Amino acid sequence: MIGTKGKGPSQRQLRVGEEIRHILAEVLSRGHSGDELLDRSSITVTEVRVSPDLQNATVFVVPLGGLHVPEILAAFKERAWYFRREVAHKLQTRIAPRLVFQADLTFDEAQHIESLLRSPKVKRDIDGKD
Repeated sequence: MIGTKGKGPSQRQLRVGEEIRHILAEVLSRGHSGDELLDRSSITVTEVRVSPDLQNATVFVVPLGGLHVPEILAAFKERAWYFRREVAHKLQTRIAPRLVFQADLTFDEAQHIESLLRSPKVKRDIDGKD
């Protein structure tokens, strides 16, 4: 990774990540992963970050309502081979990246910041009133 310090992902990384995101969303919508929890849950793939060598991909997921996150992540870990196989069939690259699934916490963080901004103490500081 020489020369990549401080730089964002390449166009190729972004394109492959977006392709993987679409493939996984389509696979999840079919509901045939072999895991009952994954098949009956509404799960959004929010982002896929691919390593510069395209060998690894981190898949960020969020279940509808944020329910059963630990169980869903465990199910993804157990069935990662299945999702990698599905990606391998549809992705136009030489190899299919290893998939690691993580919960997307950006929605929770944004909600937390929003609630802080609405708090009376912060509102008073923003308005400049003592």
